[in-house]
Amino acid sequence: MLFVVVEYFKAGSPEAVRERFRLKGRMLPEGVNYHASWVTTDGARCFQVMESPNLELLQVWMNRWEDLVEFEVDPVLASSDFWADYETSHGP
Repeated sequence: MLFVVVEYFKAGSPEAVRERFRLKGRMLPEGVNYHASWVTTDGARCFQVMESPNLELLQVWMNRWEDLVEFEVDPVLASSDFWADYETSHGP
C-alpha cells in the first residue's frame, strides 16, 4: 500500500531532523519502504512517498520521529490503478 506523507517540521526548521537522520538514518521498521521525497524551498515541510503493508506499521516509523515532526498521511493509488478500479465499479 502506498502513502503520501507530509512532514511538518516542528519549530519550522529541518535542523533537528537532519541531525537525527545523519546519526540514525531513516529508522524504518522491516516492511516499510521509502520511495521518494521532496522538501519545500523554505525547509518547513517534506513530502514523501512510502510503502507499507498497512498504516499500523507505518505508524511505528512515525512514532520514531513524532518528537520532531507532525505527520499528515494519505493512502494513495497509482492513477492507472485508481482508474482501473473506478471503471470496474462504475463502468466505462
